[in-house]
Formats: sequence, structure tokens, C-alpha cells
Amino acid sequence: MHERQASNLVERWKKTSRALSGPLRVAYLKSEATAYPLDVVAEAFDLVCGSAEQAEPDARELLVGLIDFLAEREQLDFAQALREEAAGRSLLSLGRLLRRPIGSAATSSSPGTSVDLHVPDYGAGRPLTLGERKALARRPTRKSLDKLLADPHPAVIRTLLGNPKLTEDDVVRLAARRPGNPEVLAEIARSEWSHRVRVRRALVLNPDSPAVLAIPLLALMLRPELRQVAEATYLSPPLRVAAHELLARRPPVRRPPATPKLQ
Repeated sequence: MHERQASNLVERWKKTSRALSGPLRVAYLKSEATAYPLDVVAEAFDLVCGSAEQAEPDARELLVGLIDFLAEREQLDFAQALREEAAGRSLLSLGRLLRRPIGSAATSSSPGTSVDLHVPDYGAGRPLTLGERKALARRPTRKSLDKLLADPHPAVIRTLLGNPKLTEDDVVRLAARRPGNPEVLAEIARSEWSHRVRVRRALVLNPDSPAVLAIPLLALMLRPELRQVAEATYLSPPLRVAAHELLARRPPVRRPPATPKLQ
């Protein structure tokens, strides 16, 4: 009974989400997730994850919204409930998406990592307050942008990420910075910038990215990217294991038939 209901839900989600994007898709999934029992929602999410692992286009598109939804700070308890449901009912695909390494935290840095939390000198002759830095992030000049990208406060980065003057190259540079500030990396992972292939790759390949946010992003990666993560010995073992598992479940690359040689 649950399987049929979950399957019907997924088909409806796919059709509806084709007409939605970004925040609208997340809001739609949020309303759907709270309208049905947890066990039905968990099974439906598992079906989405399983189809996405097989590179089914509609499922991959829906998975983008699902990852955004579950990455929200307000959904930590709901994500944990789904994680427990997946473990208890052997919903393996959902479990892979929500895998949380033992002892990990949403914004914990890697052992031995030293993050510079010093606020940059904005050239005002005095330290700027948090409110002033956020205001600057709303209307940055190209000159102030480099200072803002070095700001350690996640609220400043969150504001900056929503500014249309920011470019993809800027965000890739911020996501790839080593050592990285886990709270800043978490802000990038929760933003729509994580939909960009280059940004997503930089986040996942940064050893300071919070594992609970980096592991779900693996589900959106293609075979070459997963192989790169799996072979990156500087990354955490749980992240590399997750990449190996997804790589094994991706459908094989179809090679074009060989052209017969002319006699």
C-alpha cells in the first residue's frame, strides 16, 4: 500500500516540479513532505534517490530540489527523522543521500584545520560592524568584493551570495579556499550556487566542507566527478566511500557501435 502511494507521489512530484524552479520547488516539496506520513514520504524520497542514481533525468531534476530542502537549517530534525526511517526500513538510496559520518556536525572543520577568523581591513580606518559589513555585501563594489569574500562571518557571506554582482568565478574561488571555513562553505552549499557544476565540485573536493552537506551533493555528480572524489586521498573516508558506492550504481557509459571497416 505504501509503495503504491509513494510511487504515485513521485510521479506527481516529477510532473509538478517541471514547471517550478529554485525556491518554488523547495517550497512545494516542503508542503508535500508535511502533508503525508513520514513512512510514505521516506519511501517516496527513496524512490527519487534510486532513480537519480540510475541517471533518470526527471528524478535527477527533482533531487536538486530535495537536496536544497533537506539542507535547510530548519529541516535538521526532519532530515534526522528520515535518516532513522531509512536505517530502520533499509531504504538504501535515501540512506546514502543522508549518510552522516559518526561524530560529524553540520559545520565542523577537519581535524588539524586552522581557519583564519580575522575580519579583513575594509579600509574605513576602523573595524566595521557586522551590520555595516552585511550592508556592504548588499551593494558591493568590485574593489570591496575581495574583502567581503575573505569575511569569516556566515551572515556576511549569506548576504553576498544573493548579490547579482557576484560571479561564478568568485564563488568557485571561495568554495575552493584552503583552509576553508566550514560555516562559509555551508552557506555556499545551501545556496543556489551549489547547482552550478564548478561550484559543486569545488565544495565536495574541499576537505573542510561539512560532510552532512557534501555527501548529498555527490548524488548530483557524473561518473568522472565521482571518480575524482573517490580517488582524492586527502578527503574523508566516508565521503570517498559514498562516491565509490554511487559510482558503482551509475549506469555504464554507452559507447557508440564500432564503424565497420571498409574492405
